[in-house]
Amino acid sequence: MDTLSASFHAAVALLLHGDDHLYGIVALSLRVSFIAVVLAAAFALPAGALLAVGRFRGRRTLTVLLNGFMGLPAVVVGLTVYLLLSRAGPLGSFGLLFTPTAMSIAQALLVFPLLAALSRQVVEDAWSEYAEQLRSLGASNLQAAWTLIADTRWSLSTVLLAGFGRAIAEVGAVMIVGGNIDGVTRVMTTAIALETSKGDLPLALGLGLVLLALVLLVNALAHGVRIWAAGGPR
Repeated sequence: MDTLSASFHAAVALLLHGDDHLYGIVALSLRVSFIAVVLAAAFALPAGALLAVGRFRGRRTLTVLLNGFMGLPAVVVGLTVYLLLSRAGPLGSFGLLFTPTAMSIAQALLVFPLLAALSRQVVEDAWSEYAEQLRSLGASNLQAAWTLIADTRWSLSTVLLAGFGRAIAEVGAVMIVGGNIDGVTRVMTTAIALETSKGDLPLALGLGLVLLALVLLVNALAHGVRIWAAGGPR
């Protein structure tokens, strides 16, 4: 019990004194996850919107698959990206393995199904309300999709926050493709796992507190956006 109390106090001291090592890991984690969400959103939001407004053979099957991939195991994504970026892989010549770029790619692939599936649901709800109006104006599926993305932007912002929360709390994929290299690819989740195994509880606890605070902040922001978009608290 004394060891735990001492470790907790040491972790708080690291946070309050602005430990460079700790905050360097936090900064890298934020950068990697932010790039991943932006990259995934650039493809996932249009894909989800088009799936919502489109009517084509196999649409339901594609929707089911997309929903299923929301629970895609992180280690499977990490292994796939590793095989693609390794020296023997098709993208090995780019030298991206064990870099923050590889970690962002892995996280982007991991959150893509989540963003696409949730954005499809958001846009489909709006489509059921505005479909006749958009069709009467002669809007194509692509035009309707972009219009509804713009109209539901606040709801979609909560989707992006959910994707960021999923990305920054992920450990398996970034461990595989990043290698957990100190000062290069070590993010909060991988550092917590390593420092705990080494017995460096103050750093692990400090990073754990920051990660917990970020996850709570993301959820609070998402809740706040939903309330604001609905016209304020009732």
